Amino acid sequence: MNIENLENILKDEPKYRLKQIKEAIFHDLIDDWSKASNLPLALRNKLSKECPLEINGEILKSNDKQTLKAIITLDDPPGSEASLRDGGASKLQIESVLMKHQDGRNTVCVSSQVGCPLACKFCATGEMGFKRNLTVSEIVEQFLFFARYENKISNIVFMGMGEPFLNYENVLAAIHILNDEDGLNIGARKISISTSGITEGIEKLANEKLQLNLAISLHAPDDELRSELMLINKKYPFEKVLNAVDDYIKKTSRMVMFEYLLIKGINDSPNHARRLARIMKKPLHMVNLIKYNPAGGDFKPSDTKEIERFKGILEKEGVSVTARHHFGGTIKAACGQ
Repeated sequence: MNIENLENILKDEPKYRLKQIKEAIFHDLIDDWSKASNLPLALRNKLSKECPLEINGEILKSNDKQTLKAIITLDDPPGSEASLRDGGASKLQIESVLMKHQDGRNTVCVSSQVGCPLACKFCATGEMGFKRNLTVSEIVEQFLFFARYENKISNIVFMGMGEPFLNYENVLAAIHILNDEDGLNIGARKISISTSGITEGIEKLANEKLQLNLAISLHAPDDELRSELMLINKKYPFEKVLNAVDDYIKKTSRMVMFEYLLIKGINDSPNHARRLARIMKKPLHMVNLIKYNPAGGDFKPSDTKEIERFKGILEKEGVSVTARHHFGGTIKAACGQ
């Protein structure tokens, strides 16, 4: 897809054509311009050539039927600069996940980059290295792929492959399309962006006139351990990230979620919990505990009892805390996989 090219294609058309076309793409969810019967044949043919709607993806389904993973093949031809970073023999691919919640919500977890440059030790994407940023269209089409399949998507989280704030402009441009009343009309409060702590991105987001949700991948209660798990902490240390979050909250008055993977014997002890509680005990801080999902290597998930004990310590200290429901492990579509 190349929806960024639409306005250029329509420059000689009446202004109402853009609204018609947005309705066809985002509301009628067409996958072929031949289905847009309200458009002239010549325009449909032009759009088919210059703005195709096909999304080259396949779906994997989890055993619990609550999770679908899409593997989407991008347009980089073998031998292109980006594909050469991947060996050059095949086109690049990204993954996106649909999670069906028991309360009726359907959440799409989208990627923002092909691979990731951050190489966090618990994350399978980091092992790929970085290929390139995704375009606006490539971000939006992940949502559209599942919308065509499931029809009713309520929430979006930028928690897939890549670091969203290292592709800030394209991510925000995609969010404007997702949020647009003439686009996909997803409320800003139902869109979340997760960052490993890129403070420039946190500062920019604080000035956006969008009530988006911000999440911080924390995973440790101090600099030393966080630097072991996440190399990015050496550039954006603990205190710098927390100060950026404090400034964000002052400007927006919005709650910030701190994601904390629980890895057996690494960051899940009562001492870790108490140290985490000391820095998270603030009115608009919320901790989201995530059971580690094996992605290769020596890390193992914390036991259920250890997770409950960790959660209990935070609650006792007055920290707002929740434990994320486990999705998609059987198809390697869970957090970190």
